[in-house]
Amino acid sequence: MRFYWLLLGVLAVWRLTHLLHAEDGPADLLVRLRRAAGEGLWGQLLDCFYCLSVWVAAPVALVIAASWMEAVLLWLALSGGASLLEQATAPKPGAAATYFEDPEV
Repeated sequence: MRFYWLLLGVLAVWRLTHLLHAEDGPADLLVRLRRAAGEGLWGQLLDCFYCLSVWVAAPVALVIAASWMEAVLLWLALSGGASLLEQATAPKPGAAATYFEDPEV
């Protein structure tokens, strides 16, 4: 397998996972999909980027890989790469405000 297939796979898995997990989509289609999924198994899956990336990576790995062994390892690598990309691009939460109190005089 060539390196660019790995890179394309990671980017595709990240993009699809981010689309399903965090974006509204055209005409709020994906928002409605997440609402329809509810709070059951499918809803929880769509709420967790890292869990969702595992399942999005599986078919991508099957398409790219040349053998079953490579597909299994690629499945985990694609999910891991998408997770690292998500951590690198996700907005960081702001620091908590620091509380200061003037000393008694």
